[in-house]
Amino acid sequence: MTKLDKPLRREVQIGDKAYTLTIDPDGLKLVEKGHRKGVEVSWSSIASSEHSASQTPTA
Repeated sequence: MTKLDKPLRREVQIGDKAYTLTIDPDGLKLVEKGHRKGVEVSWSSIASSEHSASQTPTA
């Protein structure tokens, strides 16, 4: 397995807009191309939401 030690950037097309997805040791960031602000999610928040989802009983 390759260790994630530097940012990895990829372009993603969502509908008719292009976005840049950056994956780095801190988490994920999705930003519309040509913009600076976007959505950031830390790895710890993803892991904690997965943990809480796995603890939630399903009907």
